[in-house]
Amino acid sequence: MLNALRPALDRVLTPVGQALARTPITPNAVTVIGTLGVSAGALGLFPVGQLFVGTMVCTVFVLADMLDGTLARIKGTSGPWGAFLDSTLDRVADASVFGGLTLWFMLGGRDRLLAGVALFCLVSGGLVSYAKARAEGLGYRCDVGIAERSERLIIGLVAAGLAGLGVPYVLAIGLWILAALSAVTFGQRVVAVRRAIVAGRDREA
Repeated sequence: MLNALRPALDRVLTPVGQALARTPITPNAVTVIGTLGVSAGALGLFPVGQLFVGTMVCTVFVLADMLDGTLARIKGTSGPWGAFLDSTLDRVADASVFGGLTLWFMLGGRDRLLAGVALFCLVSGGLVSYAKARAEGLGYRCDVGIAERSERLIIGLVAAGLAGLGVPYVLAIGLWILAALSAVTFGQRVVAVRRAIVAGRDREA
């Protein structure tokens, strides 16, 4: 869904990446800093009810984390380790966001149902990513899905930020929508891989 915006994002990030390329900062360092920032913002601010401030902190570091690929391309240091580190730490950042929201609903928010929905978003998001990684490990493409990682993160953060500004029901609505989209996306990926495997067997036969 966000693929159409990538050229525009590249035009914005490339000058920043070129400036960073003249410093000792490495793409992997950007990845780690971005993840630590998101995790600190989500786990430090969301559970105490600072939803808007937490969202702003997370957003800043999510945007910073997007620089790692651009910086790696400019420096010519792209490689399997960087790709692995980026993908793995993305899961940490996602878990921090929805873990922080889960804690908020269990503590100050006092809503066990929405705590469960936030926890479902955390788990289902991990399953969506795992399905793709496992499929690719077996040699199959798995790029399908109505809501990829970027879309899921945007929905969660926008809903949390608006809730922090006092917009009623927006966080609950956002989480329910996100839970449904994540479940559908996981199902789409499972079906796509199943079809690819069956098609491969038919060709071999």
